[in-house]
Amino acid sequence: MNLKGTFASRDELALLLSSKLRTALPMIFFMIGYCGIFVLVEKWNRLHYTVIHMALDDAIPFCEVFIIPYMLWFLYVMAFTIFILFADEDGFRRVSTLLMLGMGLFLAVSIVFPNIHFLRPEVMPRDNVFTRLVQFIYSSDTPTNLTPSIHVYNSLAIMIGTAHTRIRPFDRKPVRILMYGLGLSIILSTMFIKQHSVSDVLVAFALMAVAYVAVYRFNFTFYRRRSRKSAFRSVFNS
Repeated sequence: MNLKGTFASRDELALLLSSKLRTALPMIFFMIGYCGIFVLVEKWNRLHYTVIHMALDDAIPFCEVFIIPYMLWFLYVMAFTIFILFADEDGFRRVSTLLMLGMGLFLAVSIVFPNIHFLRPEVMPRDNVFTRLVQFIYSSDTPTNLTPSIHVYNSLAIMIGTAHTRIRPFDRKPVRILMYGLGLSIILSTMFIKQHSVSDVLVAFALMAVAYVAVYRFNFTFYRRRSRKSAFRSVFNS
């Protein structure tokens, strides 16, 4: 057994993980703060809520099957963000900045503009595994603090990150189509399971348009630029 090679590999792995942890620290600290504030805002009973509603909401049928892409959102955002942290640090800085901008502004809107909707069905039209999953989501997530839709905004961030990275496998057309298709299905799911109004979706798109210009046109990020490339970059480049 080549002990020297084994320990060298372990040292390299430890250095790599340490480097990635330092890179991700702004996002990690932000998420800790975000989760704490979000819980407080969710439990904050306000005296007045603005009702979010558009006529188009009433034309969109409840479709419980969309709970599947809705729940896949968590894996969709987390897996892609962690992947590019290791494979494309510049892409990670941009995508995580998009995420932090959107979630931070969402919290600000929720605090100064408390909002609510009454779109959820009072009684489920059917009894199946999908409606039970929807009921589980309803029981754990109040119909308040909805706009902009973070499900929509963060999905757009991942779709944009996919479009801008040149790292395998996301530079492959079939993979890009899969990522765009899943992102679109997540966006649609927010309306079909009555978690969000069309208004929340439109506000998320508008916010992303502004954030995109800031990050991808004016190169704004919450990180100091580093010239050293990711140690994994060569593995994922075509």
